[in-house]
Amino acid sequence: MIDPDTGKLIIATGGTTLVNISDNQSGPTRNLTATLQDTGDFQLKNEVDNQIIWKSFDYPANILLPGMKLGYDLRTGRNWSLTSWLSDEIFYSGAFTMSWESNGEDSQRLLIRQRGQPYRTSGDLNNQSFEFMSVNNPFSQYWYNISYVYNNEERYFSYHSFNGVRPMWILTATGRVLDGDSSMYLSFSEFCYGYDSGNGCVAGSNLPDCRSKDNNFTLMNGDFTPGTFEVTPDDNSSLSFSDCMVRCWNDCRCLAFDSRDNGVGCNIWTGTESANFVVNPQGTSVRKYVLLSPTPSKGKDAKIVIWAPVVAGIFLLLFCFGLLWYRKNRKLKREEERQEDDDRHFLELMASESFKNSSDTDRGGRKGRDMVVFSFAAIVTATNDFSDENKLGQGGFGPVYKGKLSDEREIAIKRLSRTSGQGLVEFKNELILIAKLQHTNLVRVLGCCIHGEEKMLIYEYMPNKSLDFFLFDETRKALLDWPKRWNIVEGIAQGLLYLHKYSRMRVIHRDLKASNVLLDENMNPKISDFGMARIFKQDETQAMTQRVVGTYGYMSPEYAMDGTFSVKSDVFSFGVLTLEIASGRRNTSFSHLDKTVNLIGYAWELWQQGDALQLQDPTLADSCVVHQLLRTIHVALLCVQENAVDRPEMSEVIAMLINDTMLLPVPKRPAFFFGGTVSKSTSVEGKEEGDSVNNITITQMEAR
Repeated sequence: MIDPDTGKLIIATGGTTLVNISDNQSGPTRNLTATLQDTGDFQLKNEVDNQIIWKSFDYPANILLPGMKLGYDLRTGRNWSLTSWLSDEIFYSGAFTMSWESNGEDSQRLLIRQRGQPYRTSGDLNNQSFEFMSVNNPFSQYWYNISYVYNNEERYFSYHSFNGVRPMWILTATGRVLDGDSSMYLSFSEFCYGYDSGNGCVAGSNLPDCRSKDNNFTLMNGDFTPGTFEVTPDDNSSLSFSDCMVRCWNDCRCLAFDSRDNGVGCNIWTGTESANFVVNPQGTSVRKYVLLSPTPSKGKDAKIVIWAPVVAGIFLLLFCFGLLWYRKNRKLKREEERQEDDDRHFLELMASESFKNSSDTDRGGRKGRDMVVFSFAAIVTATNDFSDENKLGQGGFGPVYKGKLSDEREIAIKRLSRTSGQGLVEFKNELILIAKLQHTNLVRVLGCCIHGEEKMLIYEYMPNKSLDFFLFDETRKALLDWPKRWNIVEGIAQGLLYLHKYSRMRVIHRDLKASNVLLDENMNPKISDFGMARIFKQDETQAMTQRVVGTYGYMSPEYAMDGTFSVKSDVFSFGVLTLEIASGRRNTSFSHLDKTVNLIGYAWELWQQGDALQLQDPTLADSCVVHQLLRTIHVALLCVQENAVDRPEMSEVIAMLINDTMLLPVPKRPAFFFGGTVSKSTSVEGKEEGDSVNNITITQMEAR
């Protein structure tokens, strides 16, 4: 609080003043404000002259936050250093301090002192890493940008976190540095004994005559043989855990030590040379740090007596831990390899000529020439943390959400699920490809968001969702009168023509279906979802693949059975989609008069009988233009002919649709029609009907 009479900032607890801060002005003042900054810096400010009087970052405790300084100000003589707590539960100054040491501009390091004596060093800072501190290690997902200043006014160290949730470095009561995000120690060894300069320990003190360089303290469960030891407690509340270690190390009769309650005070075990320590792995004994030595000839240390059953138990535990470690290590290695692949693909994506970054803070992302890399925070805010109220639908790739950016623009977010068949390759493919495509009948991708395992595509928002939302719903399909359906058929055809002929590269969509046609506010169609698309060279007409992708019911026969695809594959899918638009029925699982046929077979039978008009969706009623509908069905049957060479190209399709005087050829037998039966494609486990698949499709054909 701020004392209204003195103008001092007072921080108190339980009636006891902890901090008393003043601007050293005479007399009371009412122009002071205290503010907690987003960085964690607590500042006292004089609003009269806009001067910061006091800030907590100038008085660090045991935690170093991003933006805090460790070092000193040559102008004011101020020194910024960390001081450990006495223990994890007692928040008084402990035994360790950490400061920034500069031995010239080329030699910069962190130094930890124990009771004023050099104890541990980070080693020199070199290219974002220290010699003896694992700051940016490959096993951690949190990375830090380290910097330092060395000039005639200030010499200090600071860091910033790239993606940390709780970035902080903590100087512990044991003299180690803990990464608050990963909960990993940045320094290596638990103890420094004073004679060893390895692992960052600083050599300085003399080695006691009764100790050897083979001695070390190990935390163990168990007790010494009765009659060979005594325990000496020391309740001195100013003794930290490290003080207890030093006391035992320098006492030649000391066998083990531990701290008392709350981590302060000491328990010291002393005894004779013949004292034996009996291991109790069940953990019923007091855990203590026992002084061990692999050199029994010294005769100064506790001997370990381990009974045969205990040995067997320990080996079993070690085997189990080893197995768990091996499995975890294998999983970690596979995850690292996958992450490396994802990172490589993402770097390629960011390096593509249609995706260059520049700042765009107003829109929550980095704007490229055509697209924006949105921050995860911006997407979370736009979707209200991916709330169910903003969910537009669910596909094989994952859910789609509606969102609103800070500039009030509405967007649609496709959030790829971890179980999605679409990986980063398809994700990258859609981003790069659609950035190069500009057409009124193609959906616009505004950008993307990649955050850890999260991969999201950001589209322009289509208020009327997708074509299947209306077409296959008995109530909503009535909103699609014939003029709207005709406009949709023509728009899809124009979009495909652009992809096949007029775009900067020839593109085969390979997954054209009703759910991948979005509708804007005026019911104009826009082709979407280019994750499965393939780019052809201008002189390339067809290609083959061992990995058939697409949707059952829309795949051309040569693609489903042989893996051969071309522009005629999209023509076939267009034909199926056009029949669905005319009839208002799905191609798959279509039954009529107790005969199992698909929509293609049903349309072909009606055409052969001269009754093609029966295919008309009954909801079209009086809005239907009969000759236009019959011509549309005729063109659709030309598109679904069994042989790809017989199918028209999209330029011919458009000409046949809009030119009523143009004579149309007689369609040949369509694919997947065999006298009232259809082919039976094996289902893919876990896929719903109509979902896109990314597996090899095995098709069993019935004899004619």
